Amino acid sequence: MSKVASHSFASLTCAIDRAAKNDMPTTIVVFGASGDLAKKKTFPALFHLFEQNLLPKRTRIIGYARTHMTVEDFHKRATSHFNPQADKSSIDKFLGICEYVSGKYDVDEDFQRLRSEIDRLEQESNIDTSCERIHVYYMALPPSVFVDVATQIKNNVYDESCTNRVVIEKPFGHDLESSRQLSKDIGGLFEESEVFRIDHYLGKEMVKNIMTLRFANVFYEAVWDRHYISNIQITFKEPFGTEGRGGYFDQFGIIRDVMQNHLLQVLSIVAMNQPKSLSAEDIRDSKTEVLKRILPIQLEDTMLGQYVGTSDGGKPGYKDDDTVPKDSITPTFAQCVMHVDNDRWRGVPWVIKAGKALDEAKMLIRIQFKDMPNSLFPNLARNELVIQVSPKESVYIKTIVKEPGLSTNLAMSELDLTYKTRYHDIKIPDAYATLILDVLNGDHSNFVRSDELDEAWRIFTPLLHQIENDRVKPLPYKYGSSGPEGVYQFVEDRVGYKRTGLEYHWQAPQ
Repeated sequence: MSKVASHSFASLTCAIDRAAKNDMPTTIVVFGASGDLAKKKTFPALFHLFEQNLLPKRTRIIGYARTHMTVEDFHKRATSHFNPQADKSSIDKFLGICEYVSGKYDVDEDFQRLRSEIDRLEQESNIDTSCERIHVYYMALPPSVFVDVATQIKNNVYDESCTNRVVIEKPFGHDLESSRQLSKDIGGLFEESEVFRIDHYLGKEMVKNIMTLRFANVFYEAVWDRHYISNIQITFKEPFGTEGRGGYFDQFGIIRDVMQNHLLQVLSIVAMNQPKSLSAEDIRDSKTEVLKRILPIQLEDTMLGQYVGTSDGGKPGYKDDDTVPKDSITPTFAQCVMHVDNDRWRGVPWVIKAGKALDEAKMLIRIQFKDMPNSLFPNLARNELVIQVSPKESVYIKTIVKEPGLSTNLAMSELDLTYKTRYHDIKIPDAYATLILDVLNGDHSNFVRSDELDEAWRIFTPLLHQIENDRVKPLPYKYGSSGPEGVYQFVEDRVGYKRTGLEYHWQAPQ
């Protein structure tokens, strides 16, 4: 095992070991506890950690929201998206550490009641408040109340005698100016070391695996540059539309919803130079360094789309949603060509693509290598390294072999690592569970730093403003299709992507 791989494995082992043995009193407050995000992601993730004995032994969880409900109603809502096969006794034990406080997001007295509840629970647990403790404030909230809640936390709940950590969900602003204002407002209340900006894609197993793949294997890193790589594509597809959330989605669009955050974060890990160490700040320094070298995206390098209903009327179009303005130009599909202006990547086009109501569910990274120079074999297909993040975690290399038998024909095959078949007994944890564990351990490696965020908005804001100011109309595409007409030709023409010449289709092993 290489030094980096050994260090990475040891760091992960230590993180889990610290969490399993940690007896530091911990209070987790989930703001927005009655909302969809909390019930679908936050509470299931907390329960997963509880089941695996990865929560600190003396943990109490408080849900806070404007909704008036009893503790029993809160418990019912918090468990509504747990695995139906979860052990009932484990659920009961988990609910035994969960409480609920109802209050508004801008009223001092309500947050003072919350602080009193935290103090009461610590006294009830015989916790010595002169000893080290952790308070986590998880904001599963819409961005419109981020600053109000953060201000109330600092003024009425923040405890100077313990370690305080604030978790903020995306979106982090609407453009560069609003993002900087949000960072300024949050930065005026909390130290950067106390802030965890969560992007759940950074908690996904295959995204976390990219660094190990690159820096623990000499043959990958040796060809990870412009001399060997022709182009790189990062693709995100969803097979469903906005499904009743059109009015909310219309405020953001696919670029803000997926590309400026999730896909750009993935790009930064694929593109960055090796960090000085595996410490959180060295990793984030390397990511920020490469983001600074990405040129702002041009409209002529962008394809926009908006889905329409199917011909048979079985699936509605985006603007068939009553909550969406009939003249909306909000894209539900976007494909952008990007360029990283540094010595490693100069001249290599990067394509990021995201869309709703497409033909499949998939998120993958496709790295296509250049043609073989002076090849003995004419018209070869190109080698590709594909990292499939979801739905079936896998890594495979498209490689050319001779067909077995007496034939001398060439065939495209793969060297395949499919997690489902290779690791039979390992359950890959949900990204949110992984990231909450990092918060409890104070590890910022997989969270977005303020300067990273600033660079991300610098790259996308001019494009977003031009689309909105010029009212650029997206191309129509049918619900369930692969995107607007010409979507593949766009990539082939602009980045030189070469489709496989040999008959080939990768299929995950059953």
